[in-house]
Amino acid sequence: MGSGTLFVVSTPIGNLEDITIRALRVLKEVDLIAAEDTRRTGVLLNAHGISGRMTSFNAYNSRKKAPGIVAGIKEGGSVALVSDSGTPGISDPGSVLIAECIKADLQVTAIPGPTAIMAALVVSGKPSSKFVFEGFLSSKSSRRKKQLEELAKEARTVVIYESPHRIMGFLRDLMDVAGDRDIAVLRELTKKFEEIKRGKISEIISHFDETPARGEFTVVI
Repeated sequence: MGSGTLFVVSTPIGNLEDITIRALRVLKEVDLIAAEDTRRTGVLLNAHGISGRMTSFNAYNSRKKAPGIVAGIKEGGSVALVSDSGTPGISDPGSVLIAECIKADLQVTAIPGPTAIMAALVVSGKPSSKFVFEGFLSSKSSRRKKQLEELAKEARTVVIYESPHRIMGFLRDLMDVAGDRDIAVLRELTKKFEEIKRGKISEIISHFDETPARGEFTVVI
């Protein structure tokens, strides 16, 4: 028996309809789905009538569980890797399993689809032909300011992820470092309460001072 395949499957970043026909077929056919959060993936599977076998694969157990999943693929099994949302391997623990499969000379196939990076970039109104993705910056203000000082020198558009409880600190640090420049802040992309704010950093800070910051954020600078 030959070895199997790891399918890196992109899933919706919000709206459950944003998934490809190929992704649905793969999720139905694989022997195992390695999910960052089995409950969240379960909602997606139920919405599309899929009853696949799942195992959790997240930041807390990735190093421990990767060898077993790799062994199953070596024995001919097929595994779909999915994150909580978007494309696995981008700012999530899926990169650990991908790297281990490549190290073991196993087949790794991408099932492309949604990613918050591209969705935010194309509706931000900022130049999109050249850009830099930085993921999440440091949670510590002093370290984050140093990172932002380097990014402020970038000629390319910069895309950054941020969490709701840190977004205000991030915006204030950005204004301290880069001045009151024009940016775009995108919240809950593709979801019911999607919000896109474009304008000066000070204006966006004022908005979220009045309206509590909820959901996941993408900032385009």
